[in-house]
Amino acid sequence: MRVTTKTKSETRQKILDAAEILFRTGGYEVTTTRKIAERAGIGLATLFNYFPTKEAIVASLASTALKAAREKFERAPGKRESLAEDLFAYIACELRHLKSYRTFLTPLLETTLGPLGSSRDQADGAALRTSHLETVSQLAARRGASAPQTPVALQLYWTLYTGVLAHWATDESPRQEDTLALLDESLAMFEGWLGRNTHRPK
Repeated sequence: MRVTTKTKSETRQKILDAAEILFRTGGYEVTTTRKIAERAGIGLATLFNYFPTKEAIVASLASTALKAAREKFERAPGKRESLAEDLFAYIACELRHLKSYRTFLTPLLETTLGPLGSSRDQADGAALRTSHLETVSQLAARRGASAPQTPVALQLYWTLYTGVLAHWATDESPRQEDTLALLDESLAMFEGWLGRNTHRPK
């Protein structure tokens, strides 16, 4: 029997819904792919047809949240004075949308989004990185900066960005104020670096 596109979409969503509930109630570490499959009412082999790893499930949940954040950010451009302020507003919007996933974001940062992730994790991480960095490049272009599109600049930015996310995932300060302070400092440093490297004499 041929599986329809609608059935595939529904099965994928069942997996995501089941995983999110289990991650929240039981914790990421103790939630196994077998438990997720059982809650979704499917076989383990079927789950692996959609998601090769547990991290890939988290990546999909995060991707949906980040897409919603990007759309909201783009609908409300606001009035800001610098690229650092643009990036701060964008990332703060992302953090608000990721808030419900904060407690199980660390494994994603250690694998899928990190430079040392395994090859099977990289496809998911690449999609998240590409989407985010495209927005960063667009914001920089509006400010007349071309340097953010260079490999060195993108690597520097991504290191700072994932560092902020890693800190935020375990930040116990009121309203994660320490993370916001770190974000502000990191973006100021990044913008300063861009200022020194965008207008080099030829």
